[in-house]
Amino acid sequence: MKKILITGKDGQVGWELRDLLSSIGTVYAYGREEMDLQDPNRIRKVMREVKPDIVVNAAAYTAVDRAENDQETAMAINGNAVGILAEESKKNRSLLIHYSTDYVFDGMKSLPYCEDDQPNPLNIYGKSKLEGEKAILAVGGSHLILRTSWVYGLRGKNFLLTMLKLGKEHKSLRIVGDQIGAPTWSRLLAEKTAEILRTSIDRKNEAELKGVYHISSAGSTSWFEFARAIFDLSLQEKPALTKITSIDYPTPATRPQFSVLSNDKIRKEFDLEMPDWKESLECCLKVNLGTIQS
Repeated sequence: MKKILITGKDGQVGWELRDLLSSIGTVYAYGREEMDLQDPNRIRKVMREVKPDIVVNAAAYTAVDRAENDQETAMAINGNAVGILAEESKKNRSLLIHYSTDYVFDGMKSLPYCEDDQPNPLNIYGKSKLEGEKAILAVGGSHLILRTSWVYGLRGKNFLLTMLKLGKEHKSLRIVGDQIGAPTWSRLLAEKTAEILRTSIDRKNEAELKGVYHISSAGSTSWFEFARAIFDLSLQEKPALTKITSIDYPTPATRPQFSVLSNDKIRKEFDLEMPDWKESLECCLKVNLGTIQS
């Protein structure tokens, strides 16, 4: 059995991975208390004790706006720690799977971003995630960098949970309608990660894997349309929605206005099909709405 080390065990994706990857190998799941990514010595100690065959880094500093005034912490977790994980993985001949973000792009394109498009992040969060990517590539061990977008789920802080809460508390809401992306369910992301690992293990080539891949829901939408879909699928009494622009809702961190990712590369190389964002949302709410509302 493979030894699989998961970081960020209590996060949106990490929580889902703990269960899904247990059928592939023996899972060693670590959270902040067991493996603080701001502590380089602790990272090295855990990696050398476990000696994993596969490392899945689902931990990250994801507070996009807070990062603007907390650059040191964001860079430590999203950049420096990732470099250490890459170094230790290479020494141990482990495969490192790392999640990155659509926010490494500036949103100036009108077509979905491909893996070889030039990153140009607009905010500290995006810059810190790009530093993590660069660190992995500089080390050069076996790795998969999986860029995803607009992750939501039933844990932590995300747009889905925020909308469900606000939808019950307010009769009307103003939602940004000029930022376009692809909402991606955390469980879907974990399921597809497990598929990639099973395929690679079957091919016996996980130690040879290298590259950046985009993996997000198919299709695209705005935050406004995402919110409307959430309410249509979950609430009988829906709040009235007003579409506003990014200028009408200023935030400390600038977001890309278009950050849709192309899944063509991962589809071709891993035979991986990503469902449409709304199909995933319907599945998420159908399966878990009782949990959310309780």
